[in-house]
Amino acid sequence: MVVLLGILLVLSGCSARQLQDSLTGSTAQRLVTHAIDDLAEHLPERDFEPLRGSRLVIRSHFVERSDLREYADQRLAVELGSRFGIEVVEDVLMADQVLNVFYTSLGTDRGLRGFYLPLGFVPGVDEATRINLVTLEQFHGVAQMYYYLGETGSEQRSAILTSRKRTDAIGLPIITIPVSTIE
Repeated sequence: MVVLLGILLVLSGCSARQLQDSLTGSTAQRLVTHAIDDLAEHLPERDFEPLRGSRLVIRSHFVERSDLREYADQRLAVELGSRFGIEVVEDVLMADQVLNVFYTSLGTDRGLRGFYLPLGFVPGVDEATRINLVTLEQFHGVAQMYYYLGETGSEQRSAILTSRKRTDAIGLPIITIPVSTIE
């Protein structure tokens, strides 16, 4: 019996990460939108302050066309206008500068780290059922991008900007303790 318990502990001390395909639920939506908001708020002043009063067109790119990408574009446009006085225009012929934005991540992911006893092998029990010994259950919203800025949109490349918002939980055998960075 002790050997079996030891084997279960060794097998359960693992880590897993699962990408979430949709933004179903308020928490997932808040995680991603707060990450996008944080990303926009941290646009470097050194790149955009010199463009105060100019017109800029945003060309954004992501692995798929989505409402989330359009949301991120609009959030960037509002931040550029309110913080730097940059007018965002639709037509490249009307623009003084081009901002090519490459989003490398706009979404959520889940992870589970720590030690737990899986109970999915027991007949009649859901395969995801487990008893937490000590776990960190992660649910993150991630927004990540880099951009090229200039008259043609290829002159100056930024560093990769990343924002991660979390709503994690520490799982113990009897209680789960939430740890969150969203309001």
